[in-house]
Amino acid sequence: MAKKKTKRINRSKKRTSFDKILSRRSIFLLGITIFVFLVIITRLFQVMIVDKKEYEKKLTKLSYDDVEGPSSPRGRIYDRNYNILVDNVAVKTIYYKKQKTNTTKKEIELAYLVAPHIELDISKLTIDMKKDFYLKKYPTKAKKLITQNEWTALEERKITSSDILKRQKERITDNILNSFTNDDNKATYIYYLMNKGYAYDDKIIKTNVTEEEYAYFTENSNNLSGFNTRLDWERTYPYGDTLKTILGNVSSATQGLPAEEKAYYLANGYSLSDRVGTSYIEKQYENYLHGTKEKYEVVNSKTLSLISEGKRGNDIVLNIDIKLQQEVDRILSQQVISTKGEQNTAYYDHSFVILQDPKDGGILAISGKQAVLENGHWVAKDYTPAILTSPVTPGSVVKGASMLVGYNNGGVEIGEYMRDECVKISGAPEKCSSVDNLGTIDDITALAKSSNVYQFKIAMRLSGVEYYHGVYVPFRQDVFDKYRKMYNSFGLGVKTEIDLPVESIGVSGKGKDKSSGNLLDYVMGQYETYTPMQLSQYITTFAGDSKERIKPQMLREVHEATNTEALGKIIYKSKREVLNKVDTKDEYFNRVKEGFHAVTMRGDGYGRGYVAYDHDSAGKTGTSQSFIDTDDDGRIDTETITSSFLGYVPSVNPRFTITVVSPNSSYPNSKSDYASLVTMRISKEITAKYFDMYGY
Repeated sequence: MAKKKTKRINRSKKRTSFDKILSRRSIFLLGITIFVFLVIITRLFQVMIVDKKEYEKKLTKLSYDDVEGPSSPRGRIYDRNYNILVDNVAVKTIYYKKQKTNTTKKEIELAYLVAPHIELDISKLTIDMKKDFYLKKYPTKAKKLITQNEWTALEERKITSSDILKRQKERITDNILNSFTNDDNKATYIYYLMNKGYAYDDKIIKTNVTEEEYAYFTENSNNLSGFNTRLDWERTYPYGDTLKTILGNVSSATQGLPAEEKAYYLANGYSLSDRVGTSYIEKQYENYLHGTKEKYEVVNSKTLSLISEGKRGNDIVLNIDIKLQQEVDRILSQQVISTKGEQNTAYYDHSFVILQDPKDGGILAISGKQAVLENGHWVAKDYTPAILTSPVTPGSVVKGASMLVGYNNGGVEIGEYMRDECVKISGAPEKCSSVDNLGTIDDITALAKSSNVYQFKIAMRLSGVEYYHGVYVPFRQDVFDKYRKMYNSFGLGVKTEIDLPVESIGVSGKGKDKSSGNLLDYVMGQYETYTPMQLSQYITTFAGDSKERIKPQMLREVHEATNTEALGKIIYKSKREVLNKVDTKDEYFNRVKEGFHAVTMRGDGYGRGYVAYDHDSAGKTGTSQSFIDTDDDGRIDTETITSSFLGYVPSVNPRFTITVVSPNSSYPNSKSDYASLVTMRISKEITAKYFDMYGY
């Protein structure tokens, strides 16, 4: 009995313990449940009450698309006197906006529908465009161009969709393509334009449309799903072709972004259809000139509302004086054409001119003209871009820099006399200054009469020898390097850093020096080649008193865009930018300038007559041997003469520098030794015209 009673007591205790555990678990679960509900309620309160407006915005945004309007007009371009050089003019435009309801079949039908009502230049229609159109127009026939085995291979992922498309195009025969009628070709090109670029972009079909074309598309826009009209813009040039090549080009409405720079522009927020500057000033200052497009919100592809208005690009002002530029163009054109009637000008066809402000490096005028034979008559064509890309052998104009190397390194003293005679060094042909030896001359006369021998003897001294007939001059790379360093400090053989997107540095002999004979050619300007722009920077450095090489600049100011014809406030103004300082003493620098003054103002100076005597100029002439390929066989076969003049006017506190270069202006031959004076005539007439226009 006692044992049974004990067992009951144990069971009761066990049940009591289990109930307690169960009770604790229930309480724990209930607590968890309550906690979860509290979290949910709190979160619902946060979403429905606290963050309600934020989520409403997000929901609204899912129903809206942001799209941009067409490219806004670009900023205007002015000259330094605020004459408009480049402006915008409204043009009637037909465009296509892809509609979600327009299937491929519908777009093809539209292309055929509008084709008779619009004239298009379809010369850019390619075979690939025609093949794409054929595949879209005839999907059943396109499918039959692929075998069943190939379709199976596609399903099994042994080949890709790109492989299929490639094979389809390869199997479209010439007979199929040749069967395209004029209407087919026109519709093909229209369809291509309708689908070019991003789907959401406006596709320009044609600009500068006729009144009839404009009227047809305007009146029938409701029936031509996606086609419409608007007023677009094109660049206009109040001064015609004057400076047009340097002002640059803008991509067309149908072209959009240039293919070779597409990735760059897309990475910077542009759209495929955007119009951008493609060359020279338009390209260089794209960031200022490019306008801001209108931005719209599209709700469910139905409602269109303006978010922000478009804005014309900022206006820029150049250092160019357009009136002076016109006169330079006129004079240069006349001289280039008239020179073709002179003896020994068979290989001459162009000259270059640059006028620069020595105070800040501003380009006042820049022109290149080339004589081209058309219908039996010579006409002058623009050749200005070659100023930056077409190097020439400079000749004696570099002797100012050569003289400084001599002064700096003990090769010559100020006022030192040397004998100008034909010199002969070991291993090189005889070299002279000119037909007649100049006798015993000092450094000023050496510059005034362009002595080669004076520079030769300085270079020999720097190489460690005094001249005597047949002397051996050791090759010294360090001497070459001293000359090259000095030339570079004036901008010869390095970039001038002009604010234009294309610039050559000429042809350097670095790494090919090898002999002392080359050194003698170098010091008289017969070894390396430089662009006319580099020569302009060189003489502009001498024109100042600070010995500073300054950056040539096209840009003068940038003005904020306005909604009127007036210029806005200045947001950027270019400053005089020093690139480096020439390493020489003031007395040496001024001594060379004294020699440059003697070049043009002394009675026996070789530059006498390049500038009217009463203008008190300074400068340096250059006559160099050039070599050309006259029969286009890739071989240099004919020697020519290139003439140059670099100067500044007046010699003290100059108002401008002038650079004139006439490549191949004559050539030596057995019949005549006549050398054209075209460079002298150009320089004299342009400098005279400057003072006629602006006074002395």
